Amino acid sequence: MTTVRRRQIAWGLRAVALLALLACVAGWRESRSGGLVMVAEWCDHPVLLIGSVLVLLVASLVVELGFGTGTGQLVCGLGLGLLVLCVPFALLASLFPPMDPPRREAAPGRPDRVIVITDLGGFDPFYRSELVSGSGWSARHWELDSSRHDDGVNWSGPDRITITRGKTLTVFDVLPDGSLGEPREEPLPPKR
Repeated sequence: MTTVRRRQIAWGLRAVALLALLACVAGWRESRSGGLVMVAEWCDHPVLLIGSVLVLLVASLVVELGFGTGTGQLVCGLGLGLLVLCVPFALLASLFPPMDPPRREAAPGRPDRVIVITDLGGFDPFYRSELVSGSGWSARHWELDSSRHDDGVNWSGPDRITITRGKTLTVFDVLPDGSLGEPREEPLPPKR
């Protein structure tokens, strides 16, 4: 293979690595409160995407430098050593996936607004609750609560979410565009 052809292939691999890195950044950005649900689900996989970037960069260096040279063999050895160090982290991340499918509760009379409660897995149960507004590509999510309990987050009306934790009651109003208003504390109703 000619030097020019090796260099073209190497830069093609680097371009694909850049695309994987951009997808990782987009996934991280959209996984925050207010982000697009579909983009977060597809692109918020940092271990997989960063690992792909590293593999592609090592492969591009090996192709460009030529495996037969001493420099190419050194780069390949360093790259393989880096990958061997990354594999245990990828395995650990895959050992603790969410245990159960997310629980979904639609708003009264509003199927386009859903509270989603996800078990984040691990040794102790830990739950994340969020509001998902809209559907398809335009669906957005807003974080409501994270705690060790999967109950206490409920609809108290078509545009109102209440979170009961101990002796506190936090209320969120859902705005007409589907986003969350500022949380406010309210007194607990008397027990009957």
